[in-house]
Amino acid sequence: MVRVIGIDPGTKSFDLFGLEDDNVILDMSIPTRDISGDPDIVPCILREISADFIVGPSGYGIPVTHINDIGERELFLMSLVKKGDKKSILGMRQTIYRLREYGFPVYFIPGVIHLPTVPLFRKFNKIDMGTADKLCCTALGIRDQALRLGRDYSETSFIMLELGYGYTAATALNKGQVVDGIGGSSGNIGYLSLGCMDAELAYLLGSFDKEVIFRGGVETIAHAPERVMDNETARNAYLEGVVKDVLALTASVKPEEILISGRLSRTSGMMEELGKRLDMAPVMRVHGFGESAKEAAQGAAVIADGLAGGKYSEMIDVMMIREAKGTSLDYILLPEIEELKKECGV
Repeated sequence: MVRVIGIDPGTKSFDLFGLEDDNVILDMSIPTRDISGDPDIVPCILREISADFIVGPSGYGIPVTHINDIGERELFLMSLVKKGDKKSILGMRQTIYRLREYGFPVYFIPGVIHLPTVPLFRKFNKIDMGTADKLCCTALGIRDQALRLGRDYSETSFIMLELGYGYTAATALNKGQVVDGIGGSSGNIGYLSLGCMDAELAYLLGSFDKEVIFRGGVETIAHAPERVMDNETARNAYLEGVVKDVLALTASVKPEEILISGRLSRTSGMMEELGKRLDMAPVMRVHGFGESAKEAAQGAAVIADGLAGGKYSEMIDVMMIREAKGTSLDYILLPEIEELKKECGV
């Protein structure tokens, strides 16, 4: 048996979840602002658990990489924050440095675009097809469907919809493999984020900081997650965007189910409304393990277990996570991106 921990550094909360052969050994959610104020919080918790394998905060993702091999290049690829941007990656950098100082067995994992199971033709001019935490949610969905229906991992099929506090994202799964995805910054409107930006808007804004992509969501209309369903304009903007993301992915897969995760899925009335609007397949929330940590942290623990040779190693083989390669900038068909890659050592 292996002891593993998954970490999800969310917009609102920093979640940690641990497993030992499917037994929960850690289930914790900490406000992100608290982590920013005290970077020693996470190391102190991890030291108490003494895990064999930890999936760390991977952002946009990189091929499976040990913490000792993380340098400036990897930090940039996980954050995609350009030099000089007022949005700092200091929090991520400090967390990674602290984890390294303590000698924890931390590994970083890929996002959707890095997977060989996603056909090349779907990757062109894409960066965000689903960050590493969205891949973690999908892994939890695979476990959920396989367990619930008594199937092998290679027989699972669904669209995973993650309704996060910051972003809305979706992944398409066929025969246990991720074959497509719509990331939070490439799909429709989210709670905090405006989602995919109109190219004309990008032109009019000109040069802008990364903070812009964290704004312009339905929060501007509803003002609080629990009020999204009460405000007709916010409700329709949010739910129709969700439906459009799912419908877009039905071009890539015919799902048996639509699985839901994320903070906004727990909003009163959300699941009922999704069930009405998403009538192409049964809609249900992912069950997972715990009570506190979000689905992404739970899925990260599942992936950690599989990568460490534990109970879920077969799932990792089916998903081909170890075979992930390249960077999220490899598929842009514009020469301008090459200069940026050179500047950042990619």
